[in-house]
Amino acid sequence: MNLPEGIEPLELGKWENIHQNFTHTFKKHTSFKLRLPESVPDSPAKYRATTANFQWLVNYALENNIQLRAMGSGWSFSDVAISEGGVVDTKSLRLTFNMGKSFIDDAWLAQGKKPENLFFTQCGVSILDLNEKLEKESNPKRSLRASGNSNGQTVAGATSTGTHGGAFDIGAVHDSIVGLHIITGPDSHVWVERSSNPVASDNFIQWLGAELVRDDDAFNAAVVSFGSFGFIHGILLEVEPIFLLEQHKVPNVPYSDAVKKLINQRDFSGIASRLPYPQTPDQPPIYHLDVVVNPHSFEPDNDKKGVYLRLMYKLPYREAYSKIPRDENGYFYGDDTLGLIQKVLDTAGALADHIIPPLVNKLFPLAYAVTEPLTGTVGETFRNTAYRGKLASFAFCIDSAQTSKVLEAVIELNKENPFSGAIGFRFVKGTKALLGFTKYEKSCVMELDGMDSKITRSFFIKTCQKLDELGVPFTLHWGKLNYNMTPEMVRKMYGEEQIIKWMKIRKTLLGNSMPVFNNAFLERIGLDKDPDLLA
Repeated sequence: MNLPEGIEPLELGKWENIHQNFTHTFKKHTSFKLRLPESVPDSPAKYRATTANFQWLVNYALENNIQLRAMGSGWSFSDVAISEGGVVDTKSLRLTFNMGKSFIDDAWLAQGKKPENLFFTQCGVSILDLNEKLEKESNPKRSLRASGNSNGQTVAGATSTGTHGGAFDIGAVHDSIVGLHIITGPDSHVWVERSSNPVASDNFIQWLGAELVRDDDAFNAAVVSFGSFGFIHGILLEVEPIFLLEQHKVPNVPYSDAVKKLINQRDFSGIASRLPYPQTPDQPPIYHLDVVVNPHSFEPDNDKKGVYLRLMYKLPYREAYSKIPRDENGYFYGDDTLGLIQKVLDTAGALADHIIPPLVNKLFPLAYAVTEPLTGTVGETFRNTAYRGKLASFAFCIDSAQTSKVLEAVIELNKENPFSGAIGFRFVKGTKALLGFTKYEKSCVMELDGMDSKITRSFFIKTCQKLDELGVPFTLHWGKLNYNMTPEMVRKMYGEEQIIKWMKIRKTLLGNSMPVFNNAFLERIGLDKDPDLLA
């Protein structure tokens, strides 16, 4: 096969995702790796040549009747981004560009916003590398506005699956995106942005050679679409001047009415005496809140079995500060710990109920040990996942007002089916993305992170069943464990009208290329269909 310069054959065979919780076998001779063409003289020309290579791949997939998906770091716990044909490895596509005034719409500049707070990046740049470029190489230095807890994902992968982070007033990672360059067919590619927030000038659209789609619904559909809207080639992020996060851990806060007010209403007044800063206008604002619970050591009004808080305050940047201490890999304990426990749990049988609580009680202090306040940039704070090995990670989103009700129900469930991990809550501003799982105006993401085992997966299923019993609406994280998703569940989570709107926009943008970007996940939850043919 004669391939254009910059496209290489890739044989993956049996493949395992980065978290080792599932394997997949790709068809032979259907996967490719994209690189920047070496013979092309400069970065803009390399970018445009890569656009043409993406289009060649769509044409190849149509001619050979195969499915294709872009692959970044393989970070997702679910098969949301996996194709039953092949994948396109995009990790070598790492060009980044500052935006000059001529590339920015006058309406955006008229708001008093500065060109240096826009940053255009190719899809293969990891969040780790993006932080390095913004915080260390840029002049002036800048910061991402929001980040997930870990940063191994590519920027396209993080946004496509709704990585949520925990920024109180910002929203999820994709809520900082203001434009997307998407390859939609063998002869088509589009620049998608909101009509309510035009950002790209005609000069920029001409530089890309793309068709302009300026529409709020189209943008809100495409920004969380898990690779099913085409190949995302470029992403325009709104960033901000570099800042620091000062991190404090507050242990064993008794679970009381004051804590319920905190987690249900985001009202800190009841725990003001435990806060490092008074909540007054002249003090640093709270940027991030984690509430973490050890389900095996929890009792209301008990200051030895309470909740753990992790607070982050947003501070102006300064050059002199103590760096966050980490080992050479950025982790807290060894690779083999969780994999070993996973094997123990799966073979423990009737003894598992007795083994799980002491294991979690032993590991919990390692992961959530109280330290002196830690200060760092976004990139230094959200660096590597503490839990590794065969990790099971499950997350669902609820309206914050329901948080204490759900926590208490899950604690009761744990007494019947012990969970091999910790329960965490993060609080995020709601998103406008049509299928963004942080859909509630005041979203609370409940995370169940632990060791992958039959017992753990059973706990996930029972938690969803319990929420239904309680009548608590919820959504599931697209990129975490969600093997129990069904078409009925997805429509219950987002509503039929929202689902049909998303599907129609997908058809409009992709046209005859739709089958290329289908996969088993999309088919399993009923989002692969032509919406005009649905009864």
